[in-house]
Amino acid sequence: MSYDLLFNRPLVEKYDRPGPRYTSYPTVPQFHAAFAEDDYRAAAERSNQAANPKPLSVYVHIPFCRSLCYYCACNKIITHNTERAAEYLDWLKREIEVQGALFGDTRRMTQLHLGGGTPTYLSNAQLGELMAALDTAFHFAPPEEREFSLEVDPRTVTPEQIHELRELGFNRLSFGVQDFDPDVQRAVNRVQSEEQVVALVAAAREAGFDSVSVDLIYGLPLQTVASFDATLDKIISLRPDRIAAYSYAHLPELFKAQRLIRREDMPPPERKLELLELTIKRLSDAGYVYIGMDHFALPEDELSLARDNGTLQRNFQGYSTHADCDLIGLGITAIGKVGDTYSQNVKDTAEYQARLESGRLAVMRGYRLNDDDRLRRDVINELMCHGHIDFATIEARHGIVFRDYFAEALDKLTEPRTDGLIELRDNTLTVLPAGRLMMRNLAMAFDAYLTPGQQRFSRTV
Repeated sequence: MSYDLLFNRPLVEKYDRPGPRYTSYPTVPQFHAAFAEDDYRAAAERSNQAANPKPLSVYVHIPFCRSLCYYCACNKIITHNTERAAEYLDWLKREIEVQGALFGDTRRMTQLHLGGGTPTYLSNAQLGELMAALDTAFHFAPPEEREFSLEVDPRTVTPEQIHELRELGFNRLSFGVQDFDPDVQRAVNRVQSEEQVVALVAAAREAGFDSVSVDLIYGLPLQTVASFDATLDKIISLRPDRIAAYSYAHLPELFKAQRLIRREDMPPPERKLELLELTIKRLSDAGYVYIGMDHFALPEDELSLARDNGTLQRNFQGYSTHADCDLIGLGITAIGKVGDTYSQNVKDTAEYQARLESGRLAVMRGYRLNDDDRLRRDVINELMCHGHIDFATIEARHGIVFRDYFAEALDKLTEPRTDGLIELRDNTLTVLPAGRLMMRNLAMAFDAYLTPGQQRFSRTV
C-alpha cells in the first residue's frame, strides 16, 4: 500500500490525541484489587475444564538493566549486582512451579516472550535454567509449533551468545536499536554502535532464527528528519523481518528517568509527525507491509500472512500470529489473561518474594469480564486486527442486534466516516487506508469505560 494512502497530514494532526493502545479490553485502568488469588485459581480451573482448552502462552518479565535509558517507561531495576538477578531467578522458578500446577498436564505451551528490563541481563546459563523450569511446568509444544521470543539489548550479548540462544530454543529475536545517531544515543544514555547490531543480526541469520525484529523510536531528543532517515537507511539495509517504530511519549511528570532529558533537546510536536511520515514512506517504499499500531513486516513474514488471511491476533505483547491462548504472566508487574480474566502481579521484588515464600501466587489485581466486556472486546479485536467488522458475525456470536446495541458508538463514528477513515454500510464497518493510523481512535468509540481526561494515555498517532 502506498504511504500517501496511509498518511494524510491534516487527518493525522486532527486525530492525534490521547487514547488507550487496546492490548486488552477492558484496559489496565479497570483492573482492581478485589480480584484476588482465589479468582485467578478459579479462572485457571474453568480454563482447564473447557471443552477445548486453549494452548498456553507465557510472558516472563526480567526487570534488570545495567544502565538507565532515559526514555524508558518500563518497570526496571538498574543494578550491576548480578546476585540480585540470580535471586530473582530462584523466585521466578518458584512462581513457575506454583503456576504450572494450576494447568493440566495435557496442555502445551506454544508461545513464550521474555521482556524487560533486559532479558539478556541473565546469562545464557541462567536462561537455560529458566527454560528448563518452564518446560517442566508448562510442557513445550513441538519445535515446529513454537513461537519463543526474547528482547535483546545489543550491548549485552555477543554473536556467539546469539547462537547459544537459538540452541536454548528461542526462534525469534527483537533487537532494541531505537536510533543509530550518536548524538541521539548520548542524549538518551543508550550508546551502541551500528557494527554491534550488524554483527548480531548476521549471527541470528546464521543461527537459523525464524524471525529477526528491530525496534525503533521516533520523537527522541535531537532527532531530525535527516538523522532518522540515515537510521532508516541502515535498518532497511539489514532487512529485518519485522520493524516496530514506536512513538516516544515524553511524560517526565510520570517517569523520573525522562527528567534527565534536556527540555531544549526535545523535538517540536510537528517533528514527530514528520518522522512518522518519513518512516511510513521509507518502509513502504522498501516493501514492508504496515500491519498496524507501529508494526511493519515483510510480505512473506507470518504477521503479513496472518493479516491477509484473517488470523492475526493481538495481546499484551502486540500483534501475534498464534491462535488465542491463555496467557500466563510471570515476574513482577507481569500481566496475564486466563479464560475470561486479566491479572497483574505485584510491583516490587520484596512483596513478590514474600508472596511466593508463603506458597501464594503473586497476583496483585485483575478483572473478570462480563458479557458486555466480551462483546466489546470482540468488536475491538476485529477492528484492530482485521480492520473490518461484520455485524452479522458479531450478532450470531453474542445474540444482539449490532446497530441497536452500538447505536451510540456508531454515532461517535460519524465524524471519522465523514473524514474518510471508515466505510459504514448496512451490515459492515471497514477501516479505509486513511483510517489505519487512527485505529485506536476508532476503537475508542466502542469503549464503555473511557472518560475523557480521567486517565493518562499516550497519543494515538
